[in-house]
Amino acid sequence: MKIYMNGKFVEKEDAKVSVFDHGLLYGDGVFEGIRAYGRRVFKLKEHIVRLYESAHSIMLDIPMTQAEMCNAVVATLKTNNLSDGYIRLIVTRGVGDLGLDPRKCKGGPSVIVIADKIALYPEKFYKEGLAIITVPTVRNLPEALNPQLKTLNYLNNILAKIEAVNLGYDEAIMLDNMGYVAECTGDNIFIVKGEHLYTPPQCMGTLRGITRDSVLEIAHKQKIDTHEHVITRHEVYNADECFLTGTAAEIVPVVKIDGRPIGTGKPGAMTRRLIGLFKELTRREGVKY
Repeated sequence: MKIYMNGKFVEKEDAKVSVFDHGLLYGDGVFEGIRAYGRRVFKLKEHIVRLYESAHSIMLDIPMTQAEMCNAVVATLKTNNLSDGYIRLIVTRGVGDLGLDPRKCKGGPSVIVIADKIALYPEKFYKEGLAIITVPTVRNLPEALNPQLKTLNYLNNILAKIEAVNLGYDEAIMLDNMGYVAECTGDNIFIVKGEHLYTPPQCMGTLRGITRDSVLEIAHKQKIDTHEHVITRHEVYNADECFLTGTAAEIVPVVKIDGRPIGTGKPGAMTRRLIGLFKELTRREGVKY
C-alpha cells in the first residue's frame, strides 16, 4: 500500500507525521471518507467541497486547489490499483509546538490520502438488520463544536461508541441537547412511517451526510414523501422501518432500538428498495479513473 503525503507517495510503513503535528496533539484538522465503486469515485466533488468548507470554518488553509485534491484522490486509487475502495482524506494543521496557538504551525498543513478497503458492519446486518441503543452522550452543541464540521476531533462520537460497545451493541443513537434524535455515532438515521420518509434536519446537531443527501435525492425521484424535521425516540420506536446511512456504512437496516422491535422486526420494503436504488446509483455515477 502506498500513501499520498504532501504531494508524494510513500510506503505504508514510511507514512509518518510528527509528534508535534496539531492534528495529533489536538485533533486540529479535517477529514473526509469517500467511496469508489467500479473505478468511479462516488460524489467526489461533494466530499471535497465539504472538506474545504470544514477547513474554512476552522481557518485552515489547504495548500491545494479543490481540483488538485480531486486529482490526488484519483491518483491514490490508481497507484494502489483499487477499483473498489474506501478513501480517507486528511488535512492536519501541521507541525507546531505544545501550545494551542495555530499560528505556531509554521510549516503548513499536512495532506494525507489513504486508499484501502472497509467493512463497517458484518454482512449479516445488511440482510437481517441491526439492533442499536440510545446512549447518554449527547451530540456536540452547534455553539461549541458544530457537528457540521468534519474534524479530527471525533471524541464525542467515540465516547458514544464506547458506551454502545460496553453494552454489547455495534451502534448507538445520539440525542441532541433538547432530547431529540440527532444521529448515530458514525451515521445519519432515517425512519419510515407509512409511505413517508423522515430524517432529522441538518441544523439539529447532525452532519449533512453525503449518503444521506443521496438517499433524499433518490426518494424525491421515486416520488416518496420526505420530511426533514425533529424526531423523538417515541416516533423512532413506533416507526415501520428504520435505517442508517453513511459513506462507510452505505445503507444498513435497523430492526430493534432500545429493546423495541421496529415494525416487523425485519428489514422493511422501503429500506430494501432504497438499498437497491443506491447500489444502482453508485454503479453509474462518479468520477471515472
